[in-house]
Order: sequence, then structure tokens, then C-alpha cells
Amino acid sequence: MKKLAYFVIIALAFVVVSCTKDLNQTPLSSATTQTFYAAPADFIQAVNAAYNSLRGYPDRLLNLSEIRSDNIYGVSVTVRDWDPINNFLPGIASNAYVEDAWSSDFSGIFKANTVLDQLKKNGANAGSAALATRLQAEAQFLRAFYYFELVRYFGKMPVIDHPVTAAEANTIARSSVTDVYKLIIADLQFAAANLPANYSGTFPAYTSTDVGRATKWAAESLLALVYMTRSGPTYNIEGPGLGLNEWSLALPLIQDVLSNSGYGFNTNYANIFSYSNQSPTPAGNKEAIFDVMYMSGQNPTLGATYVWGLTPNTYFSSLGSNSNANGSLEIIPVSNNLLNSYETGDVRKPVTIYTAGYTFQGTTETRPFYKKWLDITKIPTASRFDWAENFIAIRYTDVLMWKAECILHGAPGSQSDVDAIVNQVRARAGLSAKSNVTLAQLYDERRREFADEGLRWFDLQRSGNLVTVMNAWIASEDTQNRMKQVTNNYVIYPVPQSQLDAAPGLYGQNPGY
Repeated sequence: MKKLAYFVIIALAFVVVSCTKDLNQTPLSSATTQTFYAAPADFIQAVNAAYNSLRGYPDRLLNLSEIRSDNIYGVSVTVRDWDPINNFLPGIASNAYVEDAWSSDFSGIFKANTVLDQLKKNGANAGSAALATRLQAEAQFLRAFYYFELVRYFGKMPVIDHPVTAAEANTIARSSVTDVYKLIIADLQFAAANLPANYSGTFPAYTSTDVGRATKWAAESLLALVYMTRSGPTYNIEGPGLGLNEWSLALPLIQDVLSNSGYGFNTNYANIFSYSNQSPTPAGNKEAIFDVMYMSGQNPTLGATYVWGLTPNTYFSSLGSNSNANGSLEIIPVSNNLLNSYETGDVRKPVTIYTAGYTFQGTTETRPFYKKWLDITKIPTASRFDWAENFIAIRYTDVLMWKAECILHGAPGSQSDVDAIVNQVRARAGLSAKSNVTLAQLYDERRREFADEGLRWFDLQRSGNLVTVMNAWIASEDTQNRMKQVTNNYVIYPVPQSQLDAAPGLYGQNPGY
């Protein structure tokens, strides 16, 4: 399948930006930037490079949200990187997944900052004011996207809104969550006001080079989720929830997306994740308001890796497939609690979870695992890092269910509106209607709808019941007695050890780690 051209790591001129991954990053030198930013194509390439930090976004979601939640019981025979994440061990500041989340998001932030800086200095070379404004809006959307991911994982963050030297970076302390949100909200408000609704005609008629770029609708959706997240409880920590009542700020943005974007509800659940129903195919995927897009068959490899991340390698081997399929080093099973939560006849269960078992080298494995994004007829032949499946980062059904959540928190609307939304989702799943749906029931429905999409941990954060739900689940699920009790401190992750070591004393560690 042809993949969009922009997602390539574009041009040797950006090696300096793309290859460094922590706060100790220097901007491109003045001579280099003045030479490079000479034409519109140069600015477009620079924005494209900022998109490239999205490549590992789904992997981060699955490793730090899905595995952390009650959807996965991921203890291993040999201790793997996911075990301490799953088990709530306090000594995870050096964990590879924790380190990667910080460094990858800051890599994207620094790329976006470089673009924004050069638009200020050399924007006349962008060709037109309209293009310069659009590229600024894209860069600000991406900067907000990366900062929002960081604040949900780590809480307080250093606010850096321009390129800095390594020496400067080592003097910038973490700002309050409130101040981080100020930057995120300002960026998304600008993006929503200045990004196009589409890039060529009416959805989904995008040009091949523009399909997948952020739109007004992606910015409005993300801004709505920011308001909802800020409205969540504080847990008495400096995390993403501020206890604000901003549900009514989120709802108009949500309603604009639902009413005017052209995106819509796919009546076939399996089709949402089909390899044949994704941009840039002629029909596109109307559930995908914003997706991370991949190019397969490239050198260097630019395909997806998340597809196999929660699928055991022995399963691929049992198929007799090529060794490049790979998979997780051990099985990372779906929890019994999630498996048993599906009602009889729920079509989402067989789409999401593999339960048939398999045999490899005389050993039969019966534990269930995720398969939502997996198509065994599409196994890449060259590299396990080259799957040709886009990842939906903002899905129409998610936004639709946000509306119900806002109404249940007091935003304008009625119980019948909530019930209609939930029953639309349930009808697609082949289930009967419910009445007087509560917040708890809404979150339960979301758990099954979005399993294997990395949303569960953040839903638990917003619900206010994360600690209670997780500890009750551990008591029933943790038959091996591997897991620690969850405390409020574990709502967020520790600051990576590499960042503490880079500038001793600059950051304090998050409590509990």
C-alpha cells in the first residue's frame, strides 16, 4: 500500500535534529539554518521531521498505558522491561520505556521549536503568508501533542518553547503542570484557528503528500481532551488532573467535530482496523481523525512496530512465518478480568483478543493476547519494524463517547443523549441497549471499545477511581503475588534517571520513586 510521503525522516540536513533524544540538544547552527530554510519545501521538510517523532507513539501507549492498566497481566518468567511497569515497582526511573517516552517526546518538541524559530527568522522564504501560518499551526499542534503526552506520564515538565543549547537546557527547571497546560492550550487554540479543515477538497480527498497532516478537527479534539484531563482529580499529586470543572469548555469543541468535520461512525467494528480501510486509500478511514501513518518498504525502515508489541514471538513462529515477524519475547496476556467483562456476542472481543491458543515446539499456549492491529496475511518480509498499519491516535468513536462523559459531568445535555451515544456503540458491538447509563458504566464500555488502543490508563486517571480499581483488580488477578499496591504516586511515572543525571539537582524526582 502506498503510504504518505511526508513521514520519511527527510534529508540529511535534519540528522542533527532527528538523532538526539534528550534535553541536551542544540539547535541547528545559525549558518546551517540560514542556508537550509531558503524555500517553501525546506520548511515543509522541517515540519515533516517534527511529525517523525510520532513513529513510536503507539508503542509508548501500549507499553506505558495498556500494560500499566487492568487490561494486562504481564508478569514474565524472565524479567522483561514491561514487568516492573505492570507490577508497580518503584525503581523504574531507568526503565527503557520510561526513558524512551521522555526522550522521544522532547525530540519532537525540539524539532517543532526549530521550525517555529525559523518561521520567525526566515518566514519570508516560506513562499506565502498562508503557508507559513499553516506550518506554524502544524508545528504548534505537534508541540502540544508531545507536551500533553509528557504531562500525562510525568506531571511537571520543563517548558521550552524555543531552541536552546545543551548548557541552557541544563538550567531550565520543571514548571508547574498549570504552566505546562498554558503552553499546550495556547498552541492548540492557535492550531484549531489556523489549520485547514482538509488539505484538498472535501474529506477524504487529500493529496498524497498531505494526507495525515493535522487538521482543525484534530486540534479541536485534542484541546477537548486537554480540558477533560485537567478536569480530572488531582490525587494529591502534581499530575495531569487539576480538579477543574472544564467539561463545558470541552463539549462545544467535541460537538463541532461530531457535527461538521465529515468524520463519522463506522458501523463495522472490525473494518475500523482493517489494512484496506486506512488513509491514503480512496475511501479513507472516517473514524481516523488523526492517525500515525507509516511507510512500508523503505530504506531505512519506516514501518510500524507496535503491531507485534503485545503479540508473543512464539505465536508467529507457530505459524511458520518468517523470523522477521518477531513479537514480544514472552506472552503478555490479556487479563482474565478484561476477558470476562465482555458480554456474550460482543463482536469486539474476537476482533481485539486472540483466544484460540497455539502450539509451538510441543508446548501449548492458551493464555489470550491482543490481536486488534494484527493481520497475519500482512506480515512484512524484510523487517519486523516495517508493518504497514496506521495507528489511529484520535478516533471518532472516542470523541463521541467524550460527549457522553462531559454530559455526565454536568455539561449541557441529557441522560437520553448519553444513553443514545452508548447504545450506538453497543449496537455496533451486537449488544442490547441500556438505559440510565452511569459514569462507571461508560468507562466500562470504553474499556472494551478501546482495548489495545492504549487509552485505559488515562481513562482511569480521569475517572478518579484509578487507585481503587487497580488495587481491587490486583487482589483478584495477581495470583503470582508480583504486584505492589497502587498509591496515588503511581498515577504518573518517575522522571527518567538519565535526566536527573544530566543536571544533578535541577529536577526533583516524583514522589514514591
